[in-house]
Amino acid sequence: MKQEGIDACLISSNTNIIYLSGLLYSGYLYLNCNGDVIHFVKRPNNLQLSDPILFIRKPEEIPNLLKEKNQPIGETIALEEDEMSYTDRIRVSKIFPDKTIKNCSPIIRVARAIKTEYELELFRIAAQKQSDAIREFPKLFRPGMTDNEFAIEMEYEIRKRGSIGVVRVFGESMEIFMGSVLTGENAATPSAFDFALGGAGLNPTIPVGHNNTPLNEGQTVMVDICGNFNGYHSDQTRVFSVGKTSQKALYAHQVSIEILNTIKELGKEGVACCELYEKAIEIVKQHNLTDCFMGATQKASFIGHGVGLVLNELPILTAKNKSPLTAGMTIAIEPKFIIDKIGAVGNEDTFAVRKNQAMEQLTNAPEEIIIL
Repeated sequence: MKQEGIDACLISSNTNIIYLSGLLYSGYLYLNCNGDVIHFVKRPNNLQLSDPILFIRKPEEIPNLLKEKNQPIGETIALEEDEMSYTDRIRVSKIFPDKTIKNCSPIIRVARAIKTEYELELFRIAAQKQSDAIREFPKLFRPGMTDNEFAIEMEYEIRKRGSIGVVRVFGESMEIFMGSVLTGENAATPSAFDFALGGAGLNPTIPVGHNNTPLNEGQTVMVDICGNFNGYHSDQTRVFSVGKTSQKALYAHQVSIEILNTIKELGKEGVACCELYEKAIEIVKQHNLTDCFMGATQKASFIGHGVGLVLNELPILTAKNKSPLTAGMTIAIEPKFIIDKIGAVGNEDTFAVRKNQAMEQLTNAPEEIIIL
């Protein structure tokens, strides 16, 4: 905040209120550059925190309450302009008519990208629970199932193990349920959402993931059901097959594992995100799999993304992102391939960036394609 010339932030988004307070409420979190915090709460009316809480009905009350607390407001107030509606941005700006208004969304996203040891431990717990659930998924399969029926059983299994069931995502018009299950030709179906792979979904209003495709002999079943057990999202994809699948599918899946292992070793603090992306592309070209990498007719332009309180945190592993990795970042890496008429293959794992060593792999379900 000091580097950006910001005297105070007024935070209102769910994710950032959770990040800065540890829980969710409706209202505004005031944070100045000295670290003073005041919670202006609309709901619930019984909230208790160690920091000062002032209950309000509307944001227009905030300036006078700050004066009553002898809290200097400063000259520059920052709002989460990337996440506020235009109406809310104008309304809140008007309560500080003589102040300069800046956008604090980018600096909070950068801060959230680098996890503390406390956050990393929450990741380890979530990743282990998700991995344990995935180990049970093959037992849930029954011949004659559709992808949706299989997904329901897997979602139930992961919920029984403590999953909150909510997946938070960042970005305009980004929506998802607990994850997706892709098989057969549906795996190559483009989606409106900016995910690695698409799928038609169960309804045109949510066009992503499983769509009641029967699980037929020889097809792969890619399971990308997110693990949110404590607010932090572990992202892990594993692939199954209904009986034996094609040699090309098996071969491409091994290339995915090769990419993951290579990036795990290369992904040290200071390495640029684009270097990891370029290395993945290099391996794909060596194996002549460019045509089916990260989609068929619609290809994703990244091979990994940060994870945290939302599923798609910073950084993004793309060709244009030259920003360096920093110790404490948690990144899901997902090199995936589409095999025509068979389905999708390729694993996804969540890693933590460490100092002067290979990335720590947090997710650990079996890597090979398991026959159902």
